[in-house]
Amino acid sequence: MSTDLSHPMTLTCHCGAVELRVQLAEGLDTARRCDCSFCRRRGTPAVTVPLDGLEILRGADKLTLYQWGTKTARHHFCSVCGIYTHHRRRSNPNEYGVNMGALEGVNPAEHEPIGWHDGVNHPSDR
Repeated sequence: MSTDLSHPMTLTCHCGAVELRVQLAEGLDTARRCDCSFCRRRGTPAVTVPLDGLEILRGADKLTLYQWGTKTARHHFCSVCGIYTHHRRRSNPNEYGVNMGALEGVNPAEHEPIGWHDGVNHPSDR
């Protein structure tokens, strides 16, 4: 399930208004889904990118932000097509989770089974 870590990958939303360059922390091996109230509705697996490993190439003005609860996580979406692109993680604010399904050339179905993260019982909620 590994990917070549020697060069960044491109992530685009569905309409192409937003384009990111990401350097994955450990390739696709970090793919996971979360079962918190928000992520389980979103459904897509995310892969890990360090904070300095994400660059917005196009469409910063098209990104919209969604937050709730503790407001630690910062979820970004294309305001044109609605695709989730990335989020700053609540579980580790020093990382981004990026939409695995929006990475160029990656089909999450080819990497199943993808594990789950217990977001329902997150320590910040206690």
